[in-house]
Amino acid sequence: MDAAVIGLVAGTGWASGVNLYGAVLALGLFGRFGPGEVPEALTRTDTLVVVGVLFALEFVADKVPVLDSVWDAVHTVVRPAGAAVLGVLLTGEAATLQQAVAAGGAGSLALSAPATKATTRLAVNASPEPFSNAGISLLEDGLVATVVWFAVSNPIVALVLVAVLVVAGTAVTIALFGAARRGLRTWRARQQARRDGRQPPTTTRPGG
Repeated sequence: MDAAVIGLVAGTGWASGVNLYGAVLALGLFGRFGPGEVPEALTRTDTLVVVGVLFALEFVADKVPVLDSVWDAVHTVVRPAGAAVLGVLLTGEAATLQQAVAAGGAGSLALSAPATKATTRLAVNASPEPFSNAGISLLEDGLVATVVWFAVSNPIVALVLVAVLVVAGTAVTIALFGAARRGLRTWRARQQARRDGRQPPTTTRPGG
């Protein structure tokens, strides 16, 4: 399996983990009208119509607080499975072992993206204003289209981009989990202080 195929599978695998229907739709459209070759099954009109409808549903659901988390939970299994199928399709005439490796790699990358997405969404949903969620979702949609574009037109760039996104996503997930744990400890301390009739502890700022 050459580097170009690896980049194509990696790019579409990661993008599928964020938005499976968006990734498949972008693949089909770029393959039909764009710069790269994509399996014919993905560029057929009936395929594009079905995936387009599913993408429209996700586009709406993904921008509604709480509903987006429920949608993501339902698709926790669907996205990696879909990415694995894409991996097999994109390897075409490759040997069975190579297709198995591609499917496993695409599925694994599709699993890495939802962790960051779910953690970020939980943090955004906790914010008081309603527009952060839609903004984050639009950013994700644009990122999916960009990664798939590079996967089709320049797989090597896509491979590098996916590596950067995986590292950055892992760092964001760790940071948000740390912030959530600190917030939970503070909330518990305040609840305990109220039960004991003491003044709830306040958060001090560095240098304050």
